[in-house]
Amino acid sequence: ILSNTKKKNSLITSGVRPTMDKQNTEMTAQDVLEFIQLMSQNNIEMWVDGGGAVDALLGSQTRLHDDLDIAVRHRNAGRIQALLAARGYAEIERDDSWLCNFVMGDSLGHCIDIHSFEFDDEGNCIFGVRYPADALKGSGTIDGKPVQCVTADWLVQFHTGYTVDENDYRDIKALCDQFGLELPKEYESFQKSDKETKK
Repeated sequence: ILSNTKKKNSLITSGVRPTMDKQNTEMTAQDVLEFIQLMSQNNIEMWVDGGGAVDALLGSQTRLHDDLDIAVRHRNAGRIQALLAARGYAEIERDDSWLCNFVMGDSLGHCIDIHSFEFDDEGNCIFGVRYPADALKGSGTIDGKPVQCVTADWLVQFHTGYTVDENDYRDIKALCDQFGLELPKEYESFQKSDKETKK
């Protein structure tokens, strides 16, 4: 399954690559809400994924985020590119790019990591990033505002099958604690180290 955030890739297209300001790469809650409002104003349905979805499900920000991961229907991907381009965003080149995942960034370092898919009438993914339909039934809040997001159980599954890091552990442990989910084996060493540190 290609729904794992670490495995989702980006599309390289022509255009001017933005010069990133490394001093200001945080996607704040306000940045996220402004993007969600832009999508809403243009009748584009979206779901928050990645670290933003963790925050939404927990109802509070757990750490700083250098991008916003979103899931959208592929039919809307081009429109999103155009809307962001009109606001100074451009495609960011990545070596692992492919058609249904691209990253748009601006000169301030704001990044939107877009993952696109299409379902058939029965809810089966037939194109793009292979999100299960059930994964897009989550809901949460960002800065008190309701948002659609990936569900907790699928976020946990998406954060397995690759080399995880401390941020992954903190995110997934918080979700597992909050929603009564089992911590995947990939995180056992982090959990052991965490417990030893607290002794």
